[in-house]
Amino acid sequence: MFELLALAAAGAASPEIVVGRWQTPTKHGVVEIAKCGASICGTLVDSDGIRANSNLKDANNKDAAQRGRALKGLVILKGFTWKSGAWGGGTIYNGDDGGTYSATLTPASADQLKLKGCIVWPLCKTQTWTRIR
Repeated sequence: MFELLALAAAGAASPEIVVGRWQTPTKHGVVEIAKCGASICGTLVDSDGIRANSNLKDANNKDAAQRGRALKGLVILKGFTWKSGAWGGGTIYNGDDGGTYSATLTPASADQLKLKGCIVWPLCKTQTWTRIR
């Protein structure tokens, strides 16, 4: 029953509910999501790797010309459109493998966000991100 209430509340959520800093479940990543015009974008601001080396580079990028750019401050979420209670149609960049994947961000509550990234549907993975207060 609680799950149904949470889903109903998420469906009624405003698009701005995703704005803020979010902890990812992998490598203690921190992504700051902000409004970018009519869309949203997300910037990588911290992670285990960045804490170990503040000048960590995008060494795994598939484009060799991009491998010298810093991961800290890199926009990893972009191109989203708000529709039916979720931000969809966007992409997420994964610095671990240098890949860019289609993505959907769905608010699960005020403090949890479901990020679904797909190579191609149905090859998808969903993570729960937690708001940082």
